[in-house]
Order: sequence, then C-alpha cells, then structure tokens
Amino acid sequence: MAATNAKSGDRSGSKIIASNRRARHDYSIEDTIECGIVLQGSEVKACRDGAVKLADSYARIIRGQVWLDGVHIPQYQFAHGIGAHDPNRARKLLMHRNQIDKLDALVSQQHVSLFPLSLYFKDGRVKVELGVGKGRKQADKRQAIAARDTMREVQRELGRQAKGQARIRH
Repeated sequence: MAATNAKSGDRSGSKIIASNRRARHDYSIEDTIECGIVLQGSEVKACRDGAVKLADSYARIIRGQVWLDGVHIPQYQFAHGIGAHDPNRARKLLMHRNQIDKLDALVSQQHVSLFPLSLYFKDGRVKVELGVGKGRKQADKRQAIAARDTMREVQRELGRQAKGQARIRH
C-alpha cells in the first residue's frame, strides 16, 4: 500500500502536508536536501490537519544552525494555554554538520537561496524538502514555461504516434 492513512496506524511511506509550487516557478533548483524539523506537539497535530502554508518561506543559516522562517502552521484548535504555539515562529531544521557547512559555503560563495519545497510525513516524522537554487528573472521564467510547453507537446505527439493517431498538419 503506497498511500498512508494516519488513522490506521500504518506509518510506512510518506504523506505530503504542504508543497511550495511557487518556489519551483520562481527559482531554478540546483539541489534538494531532506531534513528534519523541530516542532512542538501542537504543531505536529496541526500538520496532521494539513493547513500549513509554505508561501514566502525561506531558510537561513545562523551561527551554524539552519532555521526555517515564514512557515505558517496554524494553532491546533484543541491546544490552549501552555500547549499552544506561535504560528509564525522560526523553526530549527535538523541536518548533519557537514551538510550545514556545505550549504553555508554555497550560500556565501555562490549566492544561492534556501527555500522549502515541501513538508511531509515520512515514517511518522515531519520532514522538509529544502531546495537550493538561484532566483529566476522574468525572462528566465518565460523560457522555462516555453521549454516545458514544448516538451509537453513533443510528448503528446510521441504518444499519438505510438497509438497510430498522428495528426497531419497542413
């Protein structure tokens, strides 16, 4: 069974909580990294409800630690008082020291950005797919869209030829 059901107790596989589709449009992604995230109990419960917003979020390296800013995890409706959390707080990402050092070198030397691509459950734990890339300019975005449309048209035509339904153009 590929999909997981949180209520059935099956914790194998992964379940996407939120994805940042805008980041794939605004940045040319050079690399992706999977990392853990430090959350409070009410934040995990809110993630299970699936109302997380990744728009305009980014990661930064401060004193040898990676922090995720701009992620909005709404308060869990049944958490009150001490159990509640701040929805917009900075959250620490869990990575190996050598990964953090490599990212720090990339950010300082090549001026790349760190941004979350998706937030998901993997084996019962919340993980973040962190993208490393440079921002696209408007012309680059247009070129990427044109290239994607061209590839889609080529794939569509190849599918037609495989089925023997090639269109004749006049």
